[in-house]
Amino acid sequence: MITTEYSNSQGSLAGVVILAGGASRRMGTPKAKLTLPTGETLLDYHVRHALDLNVPVMIADNGRGFDVDSTLISNQSRSPVIHIADYDPNDCTANQSDGKIKTGGALVAIESALQTLKAMSHSDISENQSSWLLVISCDSLIPATDLWQKLQSFITEAVDKKGVCLADDEHLYPLLGIYRVSIERDLKAYIDSGERKVMSFIKPVVQSISFAKNWQHLTNFNTPNDFARACMALSDL
Repeated sequence: MITTEYSNSQGSLAGVVILAGGASRRMGTPKAKLTLPTGETLLDYHVRHALDLNVPVMIADNGRGFDVDSTLISNQSRSPVIHIADYDPNDCTANQSDGKIKTGGALVAIESALQTLKAMSHSDISENQSSWLLVISCDSLIPATDLWQKLQSFITEAVDKKGVCLADDEHLYPLLGIYRVSIERDLKAYIDSGERKVMSFIKPVVQSISFAKNWQHLTNFNTPNDFARACMALSDL
């Protein structure tokens, strides 16, 4: 059974999915392989922090097989790090082609992560209303540990919601959020119907919370200049 030290009466963290399969056209290189000033790749940065949560860490890289530093996963006592394939409903007509990269979008990756957690658990985790999946995208430098701590504190305010995610004055950030594992069936039905729009599915079911002030410049980078500014903001923390 999946266990975690990061739990309380409000809710427990079942797993983390790192979304690393985007096309990254404006960046010019996969965001997961961007190099931080420390020499660490962005994917390794997120895996390292996610492992501190003591739950399975799933990498959704759209089949691109991005490597993870072996020193991060060499300790067998640590939680597993798993590459997962996007959920495929067998009629991916809604998938879009971005050059050489074909992607069904973020929701099929999240659905795959939810199904993976269900398969790994000895209990019906999909019925557990207090079990959560942390979603973190590779256009952010917010550590998984900090993101979970921030979002978890708002679970009691979201008792009638299926998720909690970050927001600023203008935008919702559904790919920096936590979602009840029990959302899996609804998400699968949505995808199976041919839908892929993230906001259409997420916005009605999520509780948004404002960015921490020092996180504002750590996320949503799409160009090399954006990433450079995010690295500078990280060094200033």
